[in-house]
Amino acid sequence: MAQFRLQGSKVLAVDMTGDAVKAKNGAMVAYDGQMAFKKMSGGGEGLRGMVTRRLTGESMEVMEVKGHGTCYFADRASEINLVRLSGEKLYVEASNLLATEAALRTGTTFTGLRGASQGNGLFTTTVEGVGQAAITSDGPAIVLRVTSGTPLNVDPGAYIAHTGNLRQDFQTGVSWRSLLGESGGESFQIRFEGEGLVYVQPSERNTIGGQF
Repeated sequence: MAQFRLQGSKVLAVDMTGDAVKAKNGAMVAYDGQMAFKKMSGGGEGLRGMVTRRLTGESMEVMEVKGHGTCYFADRASEINLVRLSGEKLYVEASNLLATEAALRTGTTFTGLRGASQGNGLFTTTVEGVGQAAITSDGPAIVLRVTSGTPLNVDPGAYIAHTGNLRQDFQTGVSWRSLLGESGGESFQIRFEGEGLVYVQPSERNTIGGQF
């Protein structure tokens, strides 16, 4: 089984003994030992996955890395966060997914207006199974717990990923600032309710919702 570990906070080292990982195309920065690289069509899901992604607008170019040794991955000096899955599903923006163990299954799911507000389409990427995944963030991410009694509101541009049994609602919040033309870009928010974890980065993407 491939072993994920961090070298600092911005480089992912994956130790392999003949196994494989899936990673963002072009994310390899160095390796030792013997490695083979293969580009995977449609995010590693064959023709069906490729067609799905074209229809949904969720774009993710993936390569398979297999061999013996250590392979190092990074993405534009972004911070890297390790997520260990034990059968549950991880929902993550395609641009923030760096690498997964080969045994984890990837797919897409409908996000509705949340995706439209972010300018990322109406679908997001899912990762499911038992193993590790590495996700990136612009700055050190924080992991916020949502419980039945403590819902969470997140700016769409700061959202990275979530796990657990969470319900998402897309909300518009008109405050006195927005009425006076002094909105800070938080007119649209994602509200999470239920039980789970939400990954948030300390930086906001340019989103469609924040411009309304």
